[in-house]
Amino acid sequence: MLSVSEALSYDVDAIGIGRKGTIDKPYILKAPFWTVDTLFYCICKEGHNLNFVYDIFQNINWKAMDESTGVPSLSKTTINKVKTLIPSYLEQEKIGKYFSCLDGSIPKFV
Repeated sequence: MLSVSEALSYDVDAIGIGRKGTIDKPYILKAPFWTVDTLFYCICKEGHNLNFVYDIFQNINWKAMDESTGVPSLSKTTINKVKTLIPSYLEQEKIGKYFSCLDGSIPKFV
């Protein structure tokens, strides 16, 4: 692939998770965003809060689902098998906002 002219999402943020290598480090993709072939992305369904779902992604033991013998790898099939309980949208918003606020209070060391 030499270039990408269209974003995967122009107006909806998503969660990115590595397909190879950094499978245990999900992060929020701010729209507009593009990805490469070693990154999966998750756009939340209606009724699901992005920050809450991101918190869930951060608490899944992705390395335990590693399908490789070398570089850590995940497949779409494995990710789709993950089951979790989701509270009401109002609760998701409160929980997501709380953890987002905590994340924002942690100094960034770059």
